[in-house]
Amino acid sequence: MKKTVKIILIAMIILLVALTVTVNAASSGVAPGSYTGGGASVTSINKIGNQIIQIVSTVGSIASVIVLVILGLKYMMGSAEEKAEYKKTLLPYIIGAAFVFAASTIATVVFNFTTSLGN
Repeated sequence: MKKTVKIILIAMIILLVALTVTVNAASSGVAPGSYTGGGASVTSINKIGNQIIQIVSTVGSIASVIVLVILGLKYMMGSAEEKAEYKKTLLPYIIGAAFVFAASTIATVVFNFTTSLGN
């Protein structure tokens, strides 16, 4: 149980850092579509970011489904005491899976919000 709480806490800290960086970048006064400085263009950065989000979301979704199948099989095959233990682990799993499945949506909403701030 403590391990799950640590994982959720780390995920929330990472999300908080990502949101802070995004908000700071949006409040810097440079419109996302108008930046033409040296290095990569904004379009290529957006493309790479979208690919990374898609890969992480896909891998996370696959891992969530595999863990759900394993927990379901263990629950069906377990004794009464084991079933009680698996029920305790299901709530943190469901919360984590919801974050995994909603990660791409959350990232898209944050990106659209920060883009609208720059215009």
